Amino acid sequence: MNSSAARIIHSVLFSLKHSQGSEQERRFLEDGRTILTSIPVVNDFQVFRQVSPKNDYDFGFSMVFNDRTDYETYNNHPAHAAFVSERWEQEVEKFLEIDYEAI
Repeated sequence: MNSSAARIIHSVLFSLKHSQGSEQERRFLEDGRTILTSIPVVNDFQVFRQVSPKNDYDFGFSMVFNDRTDYETYNNHPAHAAFVSERWEQEVEKFLEIDYEAI
């Protein structure tokens, strides 16, 4: 097992209820980056625009956690919980969450 095996890559693909190119879309992506990167255990946070015709999601957030403890810390962090309840549940139309651990 290599040394990165404990690291977790957390990714979520999603589409927003907002019109493409809208101010609301831009603000959601920007606020997501600002709020979620304020959580100390979040590493390598990235925002992606989906370009493949093979699925119908529009965006992705990706981040890395050093281990399961950091992943759980993130999931239970007040800033994450607030973002989910105040923004995600209101503005995201659909999503797919994927968590990877190297083997």
